[in-house]
Formats: sequence, C-alpha cells, structure tokens
Amino acid sequence: MFGVTILGNNSALPAYDRHPTAQLVTLNEQLFLIDCGEGTQMQISRYRIRHSKIGHIFISHLHGDHYFGLIGLITSMGLLGREHPLNLYGPAPLIEIIELQLKVADTTLPFSLVFHPLEKEGLILDHPKYSVACFETKHRIPCWGFFITEKRNPRKIVRDKAIEYGIPAAFYDQLKVGEDYLTKTGEIISNELVTTPNLANSTYAFCADTKYTESIAEKVKNANLLYHETTYLKDLEERAITRFHSTTIQAANFAIKANATKLLIGHFSSKYEKLDEFLQETKAVFPNTELAIEGVSYRID
Repeated sequence: MFGVTILGNNSALPAYDRHPTAQLVTLNEQLFLIDCGEGTQMQISRYRIRHSKIGHIFISHLHGDHYFGLIGLITSMGLLGREHPLNLYGPAPLIEIIELQLKVADTTLPFSLVFHPLEKEGLILDHPKYSVACFETKHRIPCWGFFITEKRNPRKIVRDKAIEYGIPAAFYDQLKVGEDYLTKTGEIISNELVTTPNLANSTYAFCADTKYTESIAEKVKNANLLYHETTYLKDLEERAITRFHSTTIQAANFAIKANATKLLIGHFSSKYEKLDEFLQETKAVFPNTELAIEGVSYRID
C-alpha cells in the first residue's frame, strides 16, 4: 500500500474546520509525516493513526503553519513511551528551535531524535524499498519539496509456476531481480518461466509552498501523484505572485509540465469557505485533479 492521507489542507489560518498543512504518507508498514502544522497530533488521534509507527518527519520550511505542531507531537511521543529513534528532516535552524523548546521545558526525550538538515537538493533517504529526495521550491524563505519513490523489484513471481518447478521460497528474492534458478541436477529454470514483469516504480511529489516556477517541474517529472498548492483562485494571480504562492490554473499548468498522472491540490486560503471553485478551475485545465480533503486517503499507483 502506497498512499497519502491528508491531515491538514489549509494555509496559515485554521478555518472552516480546516487545519494547516500536514500529510501522512503510508508506504507498506512505514509511515512518513510531511509537515506538522498546528493541530496535527489532534488529527492523528482523530483518524486513529499509530504515531509510534511514524519513523520519519519531513518539514518543508519554517513558516508556522507547517511546523508549529511539531514540538507537541514530539513531546507526546515521549510521554507515551516511545523508545525507538525518530528521524527529522528540515531546514538547518529547525533543530535549534526544537532544542530550545525542550531546554526551557526541562524535557528529556526517552528516544533519539536524529536530525537531518536540508542543505542541498538530492537524495536524503535511501532504503531497499523506498527513497526520498528533496528539491527547492520558490517561496519567501528557504522551502523544500519532497519526492518519494516506492522501489519495486523488476519481476513478479508467479507462485504456482515457481512451486511447479520446485523452486524454494528462499530463492524468491533472487527471482524478483531476474536471476535464473539452477536445480541440484544442473538444470537451469529460466526466470521468465516463473515470473512476469513488475509495474514501474510509483512516485509521490509534494511541492510544498511555492510560486509558479516551471523549472521545478523537471524535478518531479512523471509523478504518479503530484501535490501542488493552490492558495488562491485564478482571479488573484497577482496576489499569489507577490506572496510566493500559486493559483488553481498555475497548479494545473505545472502538472501538465511535469507530466503528472494525477494532481492533488491544497493549502487553501482561509478567505474561501467553499472549495468547489478550486476543483472546477483546476480540472478545466488538468482534468485528473482532486481536492486534498482532510481525512481522505489517496492511493498512489
């Protein structure tokens, strides 16, 4: 299972029961938290998410609506007895803020908080089953987007065929990467007899806060699911430019440039109570668009 659950979809001010940015990415048994706006741990509780399974937290930038919920979540993890390490990725000054908050509260965490400063674009997490890269967006302060890839073996096992040819389960990992099987009698069982080609790797791109910048599209090329902010409707393009944010039409054009399969839009300004127009305007340019709705999970294929 590879998918993203929206915990917060609003911009700076909580409004209309919408919360600041936070997303939970599920990749098999691994949980990644992207941004942690105010109220995130309440949303985690509301949707019955086991925060003990969150191993990595990614903070895009240091505007409050993207990280003001972080210290509360971290200290709650400690109070609830977390012992295994927590990996935190974000702009370099973030660790100073966290350490100061812990110091003035005279709090010692019962687990290791491993901080990874975001200082240059590129791979920041590499695992046999997934990877995460970061890239710069165009915002008022340093801001980072994240590109998550689910790594798939090139071959899928046809289990009935593997059993028929007497291939032991211990050899299945080698089959998945394309190896042939050599029997005890010296017979070679061709890989193609017991496997089929797997699907290509699946990817999720989180573009964080940004003004419309076409060059970023190359960094998230061919994303299966692309999240792009739409703080404003199209009639407020000038405001979006001056505030380093994007509109519906700009997000849709960005998705076209990136050759994305599906577009997810969020970070809605609190000036809007209803979101129907956001979807209408964006879909007019990029039809395969959905609103990022809190509590909803979107599968990444």
